Amino acid sequence: MKIASTLILILLVLLAISSGITKIALMQQDVDFFGQYGFTNPILITFGAAQLIGGVMLPFKKTRFFGAAIVAITFLVSLVLLLLEGNLLVSVVTAIATLFLGVVMKHSWSTRAPES
Repeated sequence: MKIASTLILILLVLLAISSGITKIALMQQDVDFFGQYGFTNPILITFGAAQLIGGVMLPFKKTRFFGAAIVAITFLVSLVLLLLEGNLLVSVVTAIATLFLGVVMKHSWSTRAPES
């Protein structure tokens, strides 16, 4: 189970970081997709920066909960927009990733060190 958890965490980190980078770099596909829902370039860059920061926070136990929460929020926003567009396949993948982020949040919250 430990190996599966580690692999899922690695995949989530890579997904969050790559998603953030594509938005910060203003990849045309992201600009077009998010632009139709009112995302300007500065908003898209900020959205991507949040994903990138959350992804960077995920590997570290002390910041894992908040990193997962940040990424989950951005993924939920993306999920809503994907559903509005009718992109079911990517919506399902995004929903699964978001559920895994919820599991990471629950696990990291319950295993955090007690305050002294």
